[in-house]
Amino acid sequence: MHSTSLTAAVPPGRGSCSLPVGKVPVTLLRSMLARYARNRDPRVVVGAGIGLDAAALDVGGEYVIVKTDPITFVTEEIGAYALAINANDLATMGVLPCWFLATILLPAGTTTRAGVSRIFSQIGRACRRLKISLCGGHTEVTAAVTRPVVVGCLLGQCPKNRLITTAGARMGDALLLTKGIPIEAVSILAREKSEELRQRYSARFVARCRRYFTDPGVSIVRDAAIALAVGGVHAMHDPTEGGLSAALYELAEAAQVGVQVDERAIPILPEGRRLCDDLGMNPLGAIASGALIICADPSRAQAILRRLTRSGIAAARIGTIVPARKGVTIVTDGRRVGPVPRFPVDEMARVLNPSFKP
Repeated sequence: MHSTSLTAAVPPGRGSCSLPVGKVPVTLLRSMLARYARNRDPRVVVGAGIGLDAAALDVGGEYVIVKTDPITFVTEEIGAYALAINANDLATMGVLPCWFLATILLPAGTTTRAGVSRIFSQIGRACRRLKISLCGGHTEVTAAVTRPVVVGCLLGQCPKNRLITTAGARMGDALLLTKGIPIEAVSILAREKSEELRQRYSARFVARCRRYFTDPGVSIVRDAAIALAVGGVHAMHDPTEGGLSAALYELAEAAQVGVQVDERAIPILPEGRRLCDDLGMNPLGAIASGALIICADPSRAQAILRRLTRSGIAAARIGTIVPARKGVTIVTDGRRVGPVPRFPVDEMARVLNPSFKP
């Protein structure tokens, strides 16, 4: 699992409580960005902000798009995860990834030459598949970590007239979702809790969950390219940690809009639904990379859905962009409207906590 972290001072009297595992609370992050990430350089076209997937820098004739994201909970296939997750955020901005740098932190006492080679091999294969150049980074064995951590930094190029951001969602836009949820949560659970799952489920079921990384897959690069080729896309967003719920709130804040979704329209994949039911997780709050949120002109929504379906990517319309005053809401049972639930900790991260007893 990848997570966003920020180390900074907090107001006196409010900094003594430890924070939960996962993303820093959005209220804290918002205040830190307001204080320390004010863009003074006019070449920063898209800077730090809630729900914004990457930075965009004006380098003259085009934009350079820059993204960084760590992989912290996955150990198996960590190199491939690092490429996929960072590439997803560039794809949501309509950008093809080009250059990758990786900081690889490895635990003291357990790291072997074979382990280092394995991570580099994973990164190399993923780079070849996505036509990305590995062009730098840092590798270190350190007592600061107890398991491998890969922090990726990915760059790409974008013509100035093709940049898409989460802030571009417009009133009345159709809200589309590709594949379903929670793909990444299923994939990670099958790897990180494999022994526990094998005691409860069939070997075939666990194997199917492990394949979620590639089928339906955590990459949304192809999903985004297909949607953009049809036209009418105003914004896209990648639901990562915190799941679809966090992504909807991030989208609403970035674009200063409201969101209304229909619970019955949200595709929850079979293995994901079963794991969520059995482990006591709400699928709306579990890390969901592999799905792509698309905000599109309603006149183009059906064409986008058709093209995705023909390309072998399931997709559905799950809601509509509404005025900001209506908030982020969900329709249940076809009639009851209430706020989309929030989760203090990603549901999958909560399950992975050793103190959790399913």
